[in-house]
Amino acid sequence: MTNAATQAGLDPTTLGDLLTVAGDPGFDRWQDQIRRTGGCSDPIHLTGATKTLDPATGTVLHSYSTDGEPGSVLRVACGNRRASRCPSCAWTYAGDTYHLIRAGLTGDPTKGTPETVRDHPRVFATLTAPSFGPVHNRPDNGRRPCRCGTHHPEDAPELGTALNPAKYDYAGAVMWNNHASDLWRYFTIYLRREIAKRAGLTQKEAREQSRVSFGKVAEYQKRGAVHFHAVIRFDGPDGPDSLPPPWATHALLTDAIQAAAARVEVTVPANVEHGYAGWVLRWGTQIDVQPIGAFGNGEELTEQAVASYVAKYATKAAEITGGLDTPIHCRACQGTGRSPRYDRPNSTLSHCVGCKGTGLSDDLTALPIPDHTRRLMTACVDLTALYPGRKLAAWAHMLGFRGHFSTKSRSYSTTLGALRQVRADYRAAQQRAALGLPDPDDNPEATTLTLAHWTYAGHGHSPGESWLAANIARDIQHNRETARQARAELDDQEDWT
Repeated sequence: MTNAATQAGLDPTTLGDLLTVAGDPGFDRWQDQIRRTGGCSDPIHLTGATKTLDPATGTVLHSYSTDGEPGSVLRVACGNRRASRCPSCAWTYAGDTYHLIRAGLTGDPTKGTPETVRDHPRVFATLTAPSFGPVHNRPDNGRRPCRCGTHHPEDAPELGTALNPAKYDYAGAVMWNNHASDLWRYFTIYLRREIAKRAGLTQKEAREQSRVSFGKVAEYQKRGAVHFHAVIRFDGPDGPDSLPPPWATHALLTDAIQAAAARVEVTVPANVEHGYAGWVLRWGTQIDVQPIGAFGNGEELTEQAVASYVAKYATKAAEITGGLDTPIHCRACQGTGRSPRYDRPNSTLSHCVGCKGTGLSDDLTALPIPDHTRRLMTACVDLTALYPGRKLAAWAHMLGFRGHFSTKSRSYSTTLGALRQVRADYRAAQQRAALGLPDPDDNPEATTLTLAHWTYAGHGHSPGESWLAANIARDIQHNRETARQARAELDDQEDWT
């Protein structure tokens, strides 16, 4: 381990801490804890104890306390969905999202979705933001030059940035992001109306004959604007368990999506005093709708490809624009710059003491971020006092977007909570078997009572622990990839024979 650390070029502080951790008597148990978290880069530290009792006799069947753990704490996974914060937990989140989306496309009886949904009309729709000004791009994948006259490579840092920052509508861009969830909500309302119109039915009649289900994810473009990818599916009146009516076709659904998106408008009031004429926010004109085919039938867009695509972007956010993945607003005043104890707009006493009225916990001018991203974040801060209900400063690190990154309709498929519960139940069953405790599924009368008390004691790693955890996560990922390739090769052999 020391040779590997030396070859990795660790600084003396990290190397010294690494040797201290590795030499601790509880090192093996620490490694076991980190492996159980999947190599989490920012584990939660808990202190406490738990007892499992036989309720009939009061006999203690099992007891556990963190007093005997390394550092007297139990380390559990942070569960963060962002790959930039914790790649290990993000991998789990992406896997859950993949199975959630795929279950709504192929059906999975174990997840409460019948396999007949594969025969329902399904489309993959992409709704984008409008233009807020020309940006550096790669027309025709770089075959044509950008407006600036340059053929930009794929990894060019200027891609997505404004050609003329002085004329780019940064305020409109962050306002659009901030209202993107409202645009989506109105879109789902208009979509049902447009479906009924094209079917020649009233909205009530359309609801009695069909249902529309969806699962969507938000993605940031390089320019910092949010757009949505959505799986939209026609169901019968009872949801995925019933067949859609004959009039519910791919063509009707595609036409209704285009018409509904064109109708959506969200008006932001003007603030003439500060030079803002207001905005009428709409979807961009680039709306893509493609039918989804079954895997292996030669379609360009397959069920597996869609599920993988959605899962990929479920773990990303505004950091892909070069921004931050943590809030920058002052938590004392929630980014308003005003003290929560006073309401004196014309008095210096109303300024928040913590941030001196700036509303920020960090100096935006000093942050190591691209200028385009800095301007978007600055626009969020500048608009906060003018539109206080939108909480723009609190979401400046998200460039104004404050919605959920992945959402679904109730009847689309299973839920992330249900998938997590299945995993937790599986691990609990493993633990009961290892401890020799009775399984309630085998004997319902053999119940047990668990008493537990847990207290939050911190989070994270020391520098040496962080290096070790990253290596554990890398080994786990390598083992997963090896197992996946082995399964794929076995499947190929079975298909060949």
